[in-house]
Amino acid sequence: MNWNRVIRQGHRWLSVAFTAAVVINIAAMAMAEPPMWVGLLALAPLVLLLLSGLYLFALPYVARSRGGKA
Repeated sequence: MNWNRVIRQGHRWLSVAFTAAVVINIAAMAMAEPPMWVGLLALAPLVLLLLSGLYLFALPYVARSRGGKA
């Protein structure tokens, strides 16, 4: 199993989930006083996007320092 591919694909799906959560949040704010959980809905995918994005950002630098392909 290629973990880099799994993390990259997960990062893409997390971005879809984050976008959907933001759209839901905006729609809920336009209607009335939204519940607290609607405001926090986008935080879970955002944190996971941060972690996977930092991993993907550091990947070429780690490979270069190990002597792999650039």
